Amino acid sequence: MKKSSTPVQELPAAAARPPAPPPAWQPRTDPAPLLPDPEPYRVLGTDAAAGADPALLLRLYAELVRGRRFNAQATALTKQGRLAVYPSSTGQEACQVAAALALRDQDWLFPSYRDTLAAVARGLDPVQALTLLRGDWHTGYDPHEHRIAPLSTPLATQLPHAVGLAHAARLRGDDVVALALVGDGGTSEGDFHEALNFAAVWRAPVVFLVQNNGFAISVPLAKQSAAPSLAHKAVGYGMPGRLVDGNDAVAVHRVLDEALGRARRGGGPTLVEAVTYRIDAHTNADDATRYREGGEVETWRAHDPVRLLERELTARGVLDEDGIRKAAESAETMAARLRDRMNADPVLDPMDLFAHVYAERTPQLREQEDQLRAELAASAESTAAAESAVEGSGDPR
Repeated sequence: MKKSSTPVQELPAAAARPPAPPPAWQPRTDPAPLLPDPEPYRVLGTDAAAGADPALLLRLYAELVRGRRFNAQATALTKQGRLAVYPSSTGQEACQVAAALALRDQDWLFPSYRDTLAAVARGLDPVQALTLLRGDWHTGYDPHEHRIAPLSTPLATQLPHAVGLAHAARLRGDDVVALALVGDGGTSEGDFHEALNFAAVWRAPVVFLVQNNGFAISVPLAKQSAAPSLAHKAVGYGMPGRLVDGNDAVAVHRVLDEALGRARRGGGPTLVEAVTYRIDAHTNADDATRYREGGEVETWRAHDPVRLLERELTARGVLDEDGIRKAAESAETMAARLRDRMNADPVLDPMDLFAHVYAERTPQLREQEDQLRAELAASAESTAAAESAVEGSGDPR
């Protein structure tokens, strides 16, 4: 091939460099204050525990003991066929109890499917908290009455809802903060990222609590994220990230209380990562031995949230054997009442399937409703005819 006789013209060094971007590229905020601490924040076993309110400590302890018994009873109900499925939060009770107690009456809780304990600790009837998991109703309670959104089975879909409610409250000037709970698996969903972005841009009064229990069903965190921590994800959206020991109920309560207060004062959202562990399987239908070692579970049992707080309280003389016994007896009474009420067969109306789906029922929904009503009527007629035939034949059945 014949070489070109046209010489290549070298550009001056200054012209070879692309122009500097305009000022708009510069960071909107200083990222340094948004970064989480390198280690999870702790209170129990440190000097910070001395300043904790004894009344709060005792209340946290009582709810932890009750929550542990609630988890055990709900799991037993699945084995008895009284509950369709139950995602236990054993080992994570400190996150959920602290979340419920950190909220004010006017605030909203947005739970995931594993957060029944948080709803119960906020004052919800235990049977109502389990109604969805029993398969009896869309949800077992009035969300507006209790300021608790419906338990969210789809991962992370409750997070944009929390942002929307919080943003609306801010526009109205209401003193309301939303606290949204999600697991580490939920942080891999698009809803998580969209919610954080909108919350930060709108400076919505919302706090996100990620309960990092180590596994998204069978997938460990290391296969979900390469970030230094999930709390570090906050910086990319322009909000503070906090890292806390999720088995230290006092630490979780303190971090959430600060984040909720910041949001209430107009400071915007916060992402809190609570490092905890899921002691039980993902649900009663899961076999956790297929993807994790028993030794790992036993290591975390030594960091049990109930025992951590109990040791702190007894060492400080705030709790004695009588107090431990009373807390256990109260939890057992709750479990017995729950067991008795769940053993009663509920009276269900199949037509309730069509209630509360739309404010005004669509033609398709009305058609389906009419079809089911006709099927139920035909079934009732068939049953009545069969019973009449048996009576006419003199059959002793």
